[in-house]
This record gives sequence, C-alpha cells and structure tokens, in this order.
Amino acid sequence: MNRTSKKMLRLKEELPFHLLLLPGVVFIAIYHYGPLAGLAMAFQKFQPIAGFFHSKWVGMKNFEYIFNLPDFSQVFWNTLEIAVLKIVFGLAVPLLLALLLNEATKSWFVRSVQTSVFLPFFLSWTILGGVLFELFSFKGPINALFAWLGLDPVLFMGDAGWFRAILVGSDVWKGMGYNMIIFLASIAGINQNLYEAAQVDGAGRWKQAIHVTLPGMAPIIILISTLSIGGILNAGFEQVLVLYNPTVYSSADVIDTFVYRLGLFDQQYSPAAAIGLFKSVISLFLVSLSYYLAYRFSKYRIF
Repeated sequence: MNRTSKKMLRLKEELPFHLLLLPGVVFIAIYHYGPLAGLAMAFQKFQPIAGFFHSKWVGMKNFEYIFNLPDFSQVFWNTLEIAVLKIVFGLAVPLLLALLLNEATKSWFVRSVQTSVFLPFFLSWTILGGVLFELFSFKGPINALFAWLGLDPVLFMGDAGWFRAILVGSDVWKGMGYNMIIFLASIAGINQNLYEAAQVDGAGRWKQAIHVTLPGMAPIIILISTLSIGGILNAGFEQVLVLYNPTVYSSADVIDTFVYRLGLFDQQYSPAAAIGLFKSVISLFLVSLSYYLAYRFSKYRIF
C-alpha cells in the first residue's frame, strides 16, 4: 500500500471524529472569529446607519481619544489590581485548603468539605450576586452582627474600599473548589515512599508538608500560576457588572465594564472597539508569555 492509499484510509477512519468536531468549529467560526470583522470600528468614526463600508476612516484617533479619557488610567489600574489580587488569593486559599484536607483522616469529612466548597463553582454570578446583596445589605445579617457587637453598620456595597474586598473574596469563594481539587489530585500523585523516608528521618507532619508535599506540588503550582498571567486583564466582567454601582466606580470599574458602558450606553462604538482591541493585543502578549513560561518551568505544551 502506497503513502497516498494509507492517507486515504486514515482519513476514512478519522472522518466520523472530524464530523463530530464540525458543529464546534462552525460555532467558533461564527461567534468568535466572525465578530473580529467588527474591529474595523476601532479605526473608523462608526455610524450604525452607514455601516462598516461607508463609515469614515480616522486611523489612530480613537486610540488617542481613549488614552486621553480621564477615567481610562483609573480603569486600567483597577483592572490590574483586582485581577492580581484574585490570582494571588485564588491560588493561595485553595492551596492552603488542599494541604489542610490532606491531613484529615476521616474520608466522610473530606468528601463533605470538597462538596460544600465546590458547590459555588456551579452557580452563576446572578445567583451569587443576590446572595451577596442580602448578606452585605445595610440591614443584612453582617450588619446585624455588627449591631449585636455594638459596632456601627457599614454600607458595604456602597463603600469603595469594602467593595473591592467583597469582589476578591467572593471570587475566591466561588472558584476555590476547582483549584482545590486540582491541588488534591497533585498531592495524590506524590510518591508515598518520600513520606516514609521523611518519617524515618524524624520529620513530623509539618516538615513533611514543607519538604515533601509542597516540592511535589511545585510543577502544578507553577503551571497554574503562569497560565493565570494570560487572564490578568480579565478582572471578572460578569461579577463586577452584577455587583457594582456608580458609587464604587473609583475602585471597581474595570476595562470590560467601562467598554460596556461606553459602547452600549454612551453609544461611542468606535472608542469602545478601540479599548477592546487594546486589551486584546495586551492579552495576546500575556497569553503567549504565560505559555512560554509554563513550558520553560513545567514543560507544559498544548500539543
């Protein structure tokens, strides 16, 4: 059988799998790659009536306009600060929880904690937003506890400082179950002979965790950390949109919500597209950097 015949036979065998992929490919082409044509608005003075083909081209003027907006620098730094805090605590908290659960000896307790911690991951921010509003409202249970302790009530959802803490804390609460499962799986893959050798050398549970468990988890910790770099400009659009209000824009307004208001409410389509393109270019660089670092430090490859 010649090479051409082998290729045709292989194609015939793999054809059902390619057909299974076809709906997903069509979906991505229509809803992910198709809208990229709209990036032309970033270089136009876009008018919906005129459309893409008849709107005036203005070159880089939209980018000059957005960079000179008084709120842009604040929004950019808000995005970075919120995203970095979410990444740091989103890794540290589940890592600590996984280490603590690894020390638990009752299997029923471990399963109960895993289920309860993982449950918020499946809930949308619309549902969790309602829960948070009830908890932190002016007459909610948190302020009721403050009153019982003799403290003054706090307007959590209207205070810029408290609101950012609620954003980061609720995001960690929602996602920590997912990373905790990954870390527990990493711990399960550590060679048990290393623990036995550490016990022979007189190491207690604390030293075993420091000198055996954490080094054994290092590759997956590095991998998750480096891959998180790619999403550093994604500070959680859905979460912020559900929770924030004009009184906390100074600390909670991020790039995605700024584009949302600028494009849909102010109808400045071209500047909104320019901000989106600016974010996409930076994100592309960060994603490329994160995959390079993941390969450099943990030999992770996509293919």
